[in-house]
Amino acid sequence: MSKVPLKNVKGDSVGDYEVADGLLLQDKGAQAVHEAVVAYLAHQRAGTASTKSKSEVAGSGKKPWAQKGSGRARAGYKQSPVWRGGAVAHGPQPRKYKKKVSKKVARLAFRRAFSAKVAQGEVLVIDALQLEAPKTKAFAAVLSNLGLDRGGLFIVDTLQENVNLAARNLERVEVVRADLVNTYQMLRHKQVVITEAGMKVLSARLGEEGGEG
Repeated sequence: MSKVPLKNVKGDSVGDYEVADGLLLQDKGAQAVHEAVVAYLAHQRAGTASTKSKSEVAGSGKKPWAQKGSGRARAGYKQSPVWRGGAVAHGPQPRKYKKKVSKKVARLAFRRAFSAKVAQGEVLVIDALQLEAPKTKAFAAVLSNLGLDRGGLFIVDTLQENVNLAARNLERVEVVRADLVNTYQMLRHKQVVITEAGMKVLSARLGEEGGEG
């Protein structure tokens, strides 16, 4: 069992939370993490960059001037890439950047990322995360109480609307459900804060039941 700090939203320590050894993985998975992150970032690309080839640029096939006699360089058509207003040579075309990652590799990557955070002492468990009103000031107070001046990733079991609205205006703060959090999000933030209910969802997701201290 590995222990992580357990606090309330006021920042008071209420003990330790024991993370089941079955959730942690240190001896493998580095390549899986790389593949998962690359695939995630590739999936974020729109792939809509588009330029016109010479067949797509409007214009006739008439030669700008005669082949010989003018003293100027030969020119065959105004759509040439060397002409202003012409085509783009070897320019980008719409494409899909999506990369496939198997469920097994994705799960391995997530376990390795989570394990690294626990090993580095960058995981904090809180008893609950609820706000009475969608006030950014209230969520900022929670960050201050927990000593998270640089933000962090908050993992919850269910996303309360007030929490979501209060957190979205804060820089470097992200709130996500435990069943939807991915490897990239886990690594992107320096500090990871998980509710007790969120830890139970994570445990079930990874096939292990976490314990409480």
